Amino acid sequence: MQAPAFDLFGLSETVFRVGVFLFAFAVFSALEALAPRRPRQQSRFKRWVTNGSMLVLATGLVRLLAVAAPLLAMTAAAAFAQDLGWGLFTTTTWPFWIEVVLAIVLLDLAIWAQHLVSHKVPLLWRLHRVHHADRDLDASSALRFHPIEIALSAAYKLGIVLLLGPSILAAVLFEVILNASAMFNHANLAMPPWLDRLLRSLVVTPDMHRIHHSVHRREHDTNFGFCLSIWDRLFRTYTPEPDGGHLGMTVGLSDQQDSDTDTLVWSLRFPAMR
Repeated sequence: MQAPAFDLFGLSETVFRVGVFLFAFAVFSALEALAPRRPRQQSRFKRWVTNGSMLVLATGLVRLLAVAAPLLAMTAAAAFAQDLGWGLFTTTTWPFWIEVVLAIVLLDLAIWAQHLVSHKVPLLWRLHRVHHADRDLDASSALRFHPIEIALSAAYKLGIVLLLGPSILAAVLFEVILNASAMFNHANLAMPPWLDRLLRSLVVTPDMHRIHHSVHRREHDTNFGFCLSIWDRLFRTYTPEPDGGHLGMTVGLSDQQDSDTDTLVWSLRFPAMR
């Protein structure tokens, strides 16, 4: 199966997604350099190389798997569901824009649930803790996921897309919004308290998500949202502030503060470590 054609503003899917990714990364990296929230613990360049390499490896693995299972690509899965009339949105007659918005909201809820489960299931946590081992947070932390976790996530999103049957546009927009949101809320960015409160009423802000990366389990088992902030409030997994304050809190895993978490080999091997 070939990936379905996509055209938005005259751009192909690849150009659109890569363009938004590079733009968001550049903007949030520049902003956090101009207004950092916390002092760095590790080399920015070294972490960028490691976290960027993780993204490249994960993308390569998913694309390799997609050769054997083409539906792992969200656009292909969305087109497949639309063609066969599978999923919730293939049975509705709502205006197209309402379906797109609802699909993005429901996909965000599905990612919130996936994130929660990745903390509760021991095998999944072994993979996900690679992300939490980062002792600094910045926009590049949004790229730091073990390739096997990304492959499992692609399979999970395949199932959700087949259940919902969203349009190709909704699937692409969701992935773009998810990636940009993750770079924003991982950014080491200081914002005025009033702006944080305003944005946090709708989306996950850097101060909200940073709590999720605390060494304290009672804090890192909260604030699971990537984009919309409503889910943590709705399901009572919301923590407004860290116990030690944002400048006093320790980021990462309590038992890995002296490990080489900023190297690629260590990060890839970490799930197999005791």
